[in-house]
Amino acid sequence: MSDLELQHFMDRIERGEKIESTDWMPDDYRKLVIKQIHMHGISEVMGAYPEKEWVPKAPNLRRKLALIAKVQDEIGHGQLLLRVAEDAAKPLGKVRDDMITDLFVNKVKFHNVFHMEAPTWADAGIIGFLVDGGAIITQASLLESSYGPYARVLQRICAEESFHMQHGESVVLALAEGTAEQREMLQAAVNRWWPSMMFFFGPTQMSSGAQRMMDYKIRTRTNEELRQKFINRYVPRILALGLTVPDDKLAYNAETKLWTYTEPDWEWFSYMVQHNAGPKSQARIELRRTAHEGQQWVRDAMLRARQTVEASA
Repeated sequence: MSDLELQHFMDRIERGEKIESTDWMPDDYRKLVIKQIHMHGISEVMGAYPEKEWVPKAPNLRRKLALIAKVQDEIGHGQLLLRVAEDAAKPLGKVRDDMITDLFVNKVKFHNVFHMEAPTWADAGIIGFLVDGGAIITQASLLESSYGPYARVLQRICAEESFHMQHGESVVLALAEGTAEQREMLQAAVNRWWPSMMFFFGPTQMSSGAQRMMDYKIRTRTNEELRQKFINRYVPRILALGLTVPDDKLAYNAETKLWTYTEPDWEWFSYMVQHNAGPKSQARIELRRTAHEGQQWVRDAMLRARQTVEASA
């Protein structure tokens, strides 16, 4: 890579041009794009599992059907993103199957929230309300990503995530307007998920890799900008439901227009994500492994059919 090639590439990014999978790009840029989309895709797949647990236990048929549709959407998002990552990884010889099996050997991480337990129906609602709400904030900022295929696929994903958030909001509103027991269950779920959501956006001090993503405009917002936007949007919504935010230090500074908050246990959450050591990490990874290996015969059959067609063409 010459200095001239790199400068031309950076000039394209500064002009707001989108980089395509077939374009020349620095190796560093390619690896960061793959890392970002790979983690995002695996997180979408693993994000289906906490709610999948509630499909057979949903309180009525309407809720069950809505939850099934949401689970299908999340798996679909993961497949779309892994296809985008696969295109970016073609020069490196990496295919989608490799990206999925990376999960089983701890070569790829997924979001902290999907390592956690969802012990009540209120948790299923809060996942849609808070987790999908946080995901929309993050993914909407990535619509401006310099990597064109990623930005485009996110247009569909963001549109569908907005329905997921509305589904969660519907569950939360029903519980908030329900019995005292239901409201207590809802408050307990908020208490469980709030610290996870503070970690969800990442450390205030961004890593060198995250900073390079900002320089390349793969990402366009810092972790703290995203977290502040989430707090600003969701604190009023939680309070409007007559619930409390489980943070005694939470306060808004009118001058700086920033929130102060209790920082999550960075060390514990980081260890959990790095080592898949959360309450449900291993169980959900094993479910994914069983599904992937059990469907191998389908992938093999499709590959043989394609090879037969190509050979006869």
